[in-house]
Amino acid sequence: MGEFNLYNVNLKSLSPGTHEFEYLLENKFFVDIDGTEVQKGKVKVHVTLKSSSMMFEMNFQIQGVVMVSCDRCLDDMELPIETQSRLIVKFGKEYAEESEEIVIIPEEEGAINLAWFLYEFIALAVPMKHIHAPGKCNKAMSSKLKKHTTKSVHDEDDDFGGDAADDDISVDDAGTDSTDPRWDALKGLVENDNN
Repeated sequence: MGEFNLYNVNLKSLSPGTHEFEYLLENKFFVDIDGTEVQKGKVKVHVTLKSSSMMFEMNFQIQGVVMVSCDRCLDDMELPIETQSRLIVKFGKEYAEESEEIVIIPEEEGAINLAWFLYEFIALAVPMKHIHAPGKCNKAMSSKLKKHTTKSVHDEDDDFGGDAADDDISVDDAGTDSTDPRWDALKGLVENDNN
């Protein structure tokens, strides 16, 4: 973990009061940390640390751009992120995480490495669904996916024919509702329960 020495904060050596730290996380940071959600980016982090004798409150302001894979075409896309996080560090006998915000570190060590916390704060700021703006997806992948996607009359025309894959019911060429025949047996069970 030598590549993350820059993110070590020696809490024992800090005087009581407020301290500030700045970090610029670039591609090397994301490659070295080897996380699955984000592997490239340029993110600025401002840490405000309030120190007392046995407790340290850290507030993180995180802003920048990360590269993630588009859920539709799988090409890399830039995703702006901006988030605020908080971490409270206390001294104790051994390392423990009391909650998402509270960490206990051994008092004899007296230091904490922020690298993984920074990565987690960034990864949690990435939305579950990340898709290029309309018309920006990879055209070759777009056309391949269109061949395999069912389109309902309610879908708007976009890169991949909307979210038709999420619909349970589609309208066929005759204009009648059609459902997956596997669901018909389950519907019969529900109707029998209601009688």
